[in-house]
Amino acid sequence: MSATAPLHTPTPQDLIGFAAALAPKLRERAAQAETECKVPDETIAEMKAGGLFRVLQPKRFGGYEMDVSTFYDIQMELARACMSTAWVYGVVAVHNWQLALFDLKAQQDVWSADQDTLISSSYMPKAQITTVPGGYRVSGRWGFSSGVEHCDWVFLGGLLTPPGGGAPDYVTFLVPKSDCIVHRVWDTLGLRGTGSHDVEIKDAFVPAHRLHKSKDGAEGTSPGLNVNTNPLYRLPFGQIFVRAVSTSSIGALDGALETFRAYASKRVSSNDMSRAALNPYVQTVAAEADVAIDEMKLILHRNFDRMMSLARAGSAPNLQERLHFRLQAAQTVDRCADLISRMFYSCGASGVYRSGPVARTFADIHTGRTHIANNPDKFARNFGGVLLGEENTDTFI
Repeated sequence: MSATAPLHTPTPQDLIGFAAALAPKLRERAAQAETECKVPDETIAEMKAGGLFRVLQPKRFGGYEMDVSTFYDIQMELARACMSTAWVYGVVAVHNWQLALFDLKAQQDVWSADQDTLISSSYMPKAQITTVPGGYRVSGRWGFSSGVEHCDWVFLGGLLTPPGGGAPDYVTFLVPKSDCIVHRVWDTLGLRGTGSHDVEIKDAFVPAHRLHKSKDGAEGTSPGLNVNTNPLYRLPFGQIFVRAVSTSSIGALDGALETFRAYASKRVSSNDMSRAALNPYVQTVAAEADVAIDEMKLILHRNFDRMMSLARAGSAPNLQERLHFRLQAAQTVDRCADLISRMFYSCGASGVYRSGPVARTFADIHTGRTHIANNPDKFARNFGGVLLGEENTDTFI
């Protein structure tokens, strides 16, 4: 499929094919994205024109309300060529799903003038909050707002104490970027093209309708569900978001394996003239990566098939299922990091150059592994404790 804008309401296959057709351009622009610490403007424009950001967007605002598995398939296709582009796509496009949970007025604030308007985020609970008539005064500085330079609105996290006291609620504020200062601090080893800069606001007013409570997302009581009734929007937000920051690693590993196979099939050691294709370690790495990619895709789709089936029936996964799915999401990047490391070592000394066959993917996956949502140890301990009769300590599920 050619990388041109669709002339009709696309099918899932149209969108996945469009993402795959962008691959040559994404590879050509990967170095530019690294240098500028930003996905190139033309890439974002092409993804908008192709409808990629609308896959989870409500139909009332020009979206497609497609199955969430289509969203992740698109992300993996993009990641095969450029993980930074796929990362930005994942975390920005998923915000169109979350905005559907907000009060309708908040959705209108963002999309009434332009249905292609994008939202970035930083969910760190950094907000300094003062409750005032009609809403809140918010200040703070947040890190890691991927793709912020391409967006006109920002989701920002905070902890809000209920009026009667008690444990604070985790909340997300919707803020226009015009209220923000963007600090261009992103200078990293990997995922440089994500442009995940810092965002600061100073005493900005946020009306009450631009706030979403995490517990509403978990319990299926979000105000946006009054107008967006597709079961898609009844999926647990925690399950949706964590996959948005882990799934690009699967696609990136898949693309790296293709490159690695082409490289290793022809490589001859300058030391002893042996062929890499006959090296048992290299053979094993290639085979195990291929099988792992297949397994991780199957698990991803199986889990969301299960959640969508429950949502259509007016139900939701139980605690054990949620913790099981949560751990598998976090394990994904750990598995990808191990396999890309083994590929990197298998490329020999010539693979250490920045132009090496898997060098960029090696750096990108290991950088993605540092995201708090991609640390499996914490989630394994919690899930294991629950399996052994202890209380759950994770609310972002």
